[in-house]
Amino acid sequence: MQGGNQTMVKEFILRGFSINVVGQSVIFTLVLVIYILTLIGNITIVRLVWSNPILQKPMYMFIANLSFVEIWYTTSTVPKIMAGFLTKNNYISFTGCFLQYFFFFSLGTTECFLLAVMGYDRYLAICHPLRYSMLMSSRKCLCLGASCWIAGFVWSVVPVSLISQLPFCQENEIDHILCDTGPLLEIACVRDFMTELASSISSSSMLLVTFSSTCISYAFIIHTIVRIPSSSGRHKAFSTCASHLTVVIMLYGCAMYMYVRPTGQHSLRYDKLLTTIYTILTPFLNPIIYSLRNKEFVKVVKKVMRH
Repeated sequence: MQGGNQTMVKEFILRGFSINVVGQSVIFTLVLVIYILTLIGNITIVRLVWSNPILQKPMYMFIANLSFVEIWYTTSTVPKIMAGFLTKNNYISFTGCFLQYFFFFSLGTTECFLLAVMGYDRYLAICHPLRYSMLMSSRKCLCLGASCWIAGFVWSVVPVSLISQLPFCQENEIDHILCDTGPLLEIACVRDFMTELASSISSSSMLLVTFSSTCISYAFIIHTIVRIPSSSGRHKAFSTCASHLTVVIMLYGCAMYMYVRPTGQHSLRYDKLLTTIYTILTPFLNPIIYSLRNKEFVKVVKKVMRH
C-alpha cells in the first residue's frame, strides 16, 4: 500500500473556517462562552440528579448520563476548534488526531444509544404505567446505561483502527474543524475500498438502528397518547416526551446528512456548519431543553437556589 519514497505524516493541520481576523475573534469568543455554559449546564444536571433523591428515577438517571456524555463530547473537540481561531495553522499530532476521532466517534455513538434507551423508557412509562416500576427497575436502568457506554466505545474500535492504519503522506491538511471519517479518508495516500465500506457501514448502521428504535418507541407512544380521553392527559403525556423528541430531531437531522449519504463531492462549508451544530450547539441546548421543559426538575432547581 505504501510507496518506497513516501514520507509518513506525523501531524495534521485543521483548516477550520476561512474567515478574517475580526470574524475569528468574534466566533472564538462566542464558542468559548457556549462551551463554558455547556459545561456549567451539564455538570449542574449531573450533580442535581445524583444529589437529590427526588430526581433519582430512571428518566433523570438517563438524562444525567446524557449530560455526562456531553461534557466529554464537547471537551474532546471544542478546545481544539477554539485553538484554530487563535493560530494560523492549527496543528494536531497524528496520535492526537486519532484520539480525538476515537472519543468524538465513541461519545457520539454512546449518545445515540442513550437517546434510543430514553425513548424506550418513555414508551414503558406511557404505554405500561402500572408495570413501569417493575419493567424499568433501578438495576435495569443501571444495566441499560452501562450497555450504552460499552456499546458506544466498542462500536468505534473497528472504523478508527482501520482508518488509522491507512498511509498518510505529503498532504496533511484536513479541510474540517476536527478529525472525522470523511476528511481523513480524503487525504489518505490510497483509497481502500474495504476501509471506506466498513466505516460507512459502521456509522450508518448505528444511526439507522438507534433512530429506528427511537421511532418505533414513539410510534407506540403516540398511538397510546391519542387514545387518552382527556385533553389535559394527552398534553401531560406528550409534554414529557417533547424535549426528548427535540434533541432526537436536532441530532439525527445533522448526523444523517453527514454519515448516511452517497459518497461523492459534498459542500465542505455545509459539512463544517452541520458539524458545528451537533458538536457545539446541541450539547449546549440539551440542558436547557431538558430542564426548562420539566416541572419536577425546575422545582428541584428552585429548591436548591433557595437553600
